[in-house]
Amino acid sequence: QVQLVESGGGLVQPGGSLRLSCTVSGTIFGIYMAWYRQAPGKQREFVARITTNSGTNYLDSVKGRFTISRDNVKGALYLQMDSLKPEDTAVYYCNKYPGTWSWGQGTQVTVSS
Repeated sequence: QVQLVESGGGLVQPGGSLRLSCTVSGTIFGIYMAWYRQAPGKQREFVARITTNSGTNYLDSVKGRFTISRDNVKGALYLQMDSLKPEDTAVYYCNKYPGTWSWGQGTQVTVSS
């Protein structure tokens, strides 16, 4: 059973930055990985994806502000979030793509002045 542990969230002012990390108990070699988020009262949504060759895709609203990256040796996934907006407030989760393992606990990101 793969376990996912997300970290790095917090409270930040609009325009600020955060770097999220995700550790995976199993290997991520050969696996597309992604970040997702769920805002209060909304469904979980896709945020960013990274292929095995580090090709990336982003939700339109985060393009140019968020950067996804991976470290296959460490079994880790990252999300650098810059120019944060209040609408980025959500619990952020990592998982594989497509399809999912069991979800981790996520990490809360709150963007507020």
